[in-house]
Amino acid sequence: MTALAQYQRLEAAGTWRPGPSAQRREVIVSFGDATLVLSDPRSEVPLSHWSLPAVMRLNPGRLPALYAPAGATGDEELEVADPLMIGAIDKIHHAIAQARPHPGRLRSGGMAAIAVALFAVAAWWLPGAMLDYAIRIAPPAQRLAIGNSILDDMTRVTGPACGRPAPAQVLARLGPRLLGQGGRIEVLPAGLKGARTLPGRITVMGPNLLDAGEVPAEAALGHVIAADAYASEVDPLRGALQHAGSRAVLQLLTRGGLPPGALDGYGQSLLTAPEPRASDDPLLAAFTRAGVPSEPYARDVDPSGESTLVLIEADPYRTRLPDQPPLTKDEWQTLRGICDE
Repeated sequence: MTALAQYQRLEAAGTWRPGPSAQRREVIVSFGDATLVLSDPRSEVPLSHWSLPAVMRLNPGRLPALYAPAGATGDEELEVADPLMIGAIDKIHHAIAQARPHPGRLRSGGMAAIAVALFAVAAWWLPGAMLDYAIRIAPPAQRLAIGNSILDDMTRVTGPACGRPAPAQVLARLGPRLLGQGGRIEVLPAGLKGARTLPGRITVMGPNLLDAGEVPAEAALGHVIAADAYASEVDPLRGALQHAGSRAVLQLLTRGGLPPGALDGYGQSLLTAPEPRASDDPLLAAFTRAGVPSEPYARDVDPSGESTLVLIEADPYRTRLPDQPPLTKDEWQTLRGICDE
């Protein structure tokens, strides 16, 4: 789009409200690939992406300009005072409106044939491209909302995630220690073996990992590390959006959220799916960062050690102890009681 290319380098200050009760924060507003990008002014990390066709102005003709994604129902709002940025958004909206098809214009046989051909190409190419794009631009808050929806779908079968107060406090501290900042761990009371990582850095543990007679502590932590490492290789958002379908992905791009029921059944399918495993090199790197030996996990996955030999022989803590293990023995004993009634 020529109008968008003209403003690719344009940036302006803005004030963003992520939600109705959230505190306003300063952001840098710029243009991405068919999106309006809101970034942190210090770290330059994107905080949110709005699809340009879905950006609507809430107060036409008044300053500062107020914008929101279509269908956001007041949840998100952006204030922009810069006249150049306001003019750019208006011009791009005008260009989008001009580019949209108008009734009565495709009347000739030749144009109809072209339209059919374009539709055929779009039907083949667009769903995959749209899925890739949605995954690429999904902001953390959107990923977290989808992850929570999948967790809700799981708990319809398993019952609510375990949450006895004292063990839950240990679990809350363990997430960032084991998975890094933003990592969160939940324990299901039944229905899952091993661990799965959902969008939004949520890793779900099965109750078998907390059974002292079945899985040692270091092996249990290893399953969580392995699930998170696999999510770094294969984005968990991909499977969720493939399940939701192209129409739901389109609504995610244009309105910022999936339609109700789009993820029904997906969380339940993860309960019975085989536990995925990351490649050896990134998995070993993840064990090293977390301060957990890889051999106990490798032996739990394959007691013979044949398929996990690399994880055994290259265990980063085979000949030395971690400087700071993520969990003490007392914390592990406390955590094991998280599902006790």
